[in-house]
Amino acid sequence: MSILQLPQAVPTALLMDWHATLVDTHDAMYHAIDDVLPRLEALGLRDRLLTTEQSKTLEDARLVKYVRDHHRLHPKITAQRKISRTDIFEVLFGSDQDAKARIHAAFDDCYKKYVDDVHALEPDTTSQLRRLRELGIPMGIISNRKRDYLEHELSRLEDGAWIELFDVIVCGDDVAHRKPAPDMLLEALRRLGQQPGPTCWYLGDSTTDVIAGKDAGVTAVFYNGAQWSQSWLDKIFPGSPRHPHRPDAVVTRFGELVRLVRDMVANGKRVQRATEAAFTPPEGRLREN
Repeated sequence: MSILQLPQAVPTALLMDWHATLVDTHDAMYHAIDDVLPRLEALGLRDRLLTTEQSKTLEDARLVKYVRDHHRLHPKITAQRKISRTDIFEVLFGSDQDAKARIHAAFDDCYKKYVDDVHALEPDTTSQLRRLRELGIPMGIISNRKRDYLEHELSRLEDGAWIELFDVIVCGDDVAHRKPAPDMLLEALRRLGQQPGPTCWYLGDSTTDVIAGKDAGVTAVFYNGAQWSQSWLDKIFPGSPRHPHRPDAVVTRFGELVRLVRDMVANGKRVQRATEAAFTPPEGRLREN
């Protein structure tokens, strides 16, 4: 079944992933992965890589085998730069929380050499964020990044102009468990004084983002900036008993999200006005009474 749904509720909070959703840090991320994968043996993690039977797809199994044999990513994956480090580590270690915590920590240690390499992902991301800001909906960043790295990157974008656009930022070292656990989303909503539900939208570019959003009980919007085909989306979000998580909507550009939000907010206001009018007695009727 193709993913063609639209969100069912007007948003009262917009939470967004950082890397490959709002910003381009692909070069920095892949340089750090290149540095960390040769350390798998020293970290005691090579023997904790998933087996073929544990892998979600045949492609995942091939990736794990290549990393096990060569201690690096396949050159095709590095060249495409479509997969986030969180998704890579999920493919490599699955539900092994300790292994993922250790590989993320090692990645953070490597990433500090490349932290200055950050750019807006799309040319109009800044203007689109400001259009969202004009709607008065609280916005937040959810990232597996270390906080000092994310804040440094945030300060570099347009000389810090992005900082005032966000009401909350939750990072991987702020909570007990990183994505795909829902901890960061729930913490962001707590700070915003909101409850989990479909009126919170979470935009992210990875399968782990969708899993985190669905497990947090919010509306999960998949940002398909990598331009995956529909058949591939159906493959990575199969909706099976083992992998039940599927996004509530898919957008291919950030501007599509903005238009969707603005249209739903406008429609919600029209419905509200129509409802209020339907339950307000005409003045003539009030005079008669």
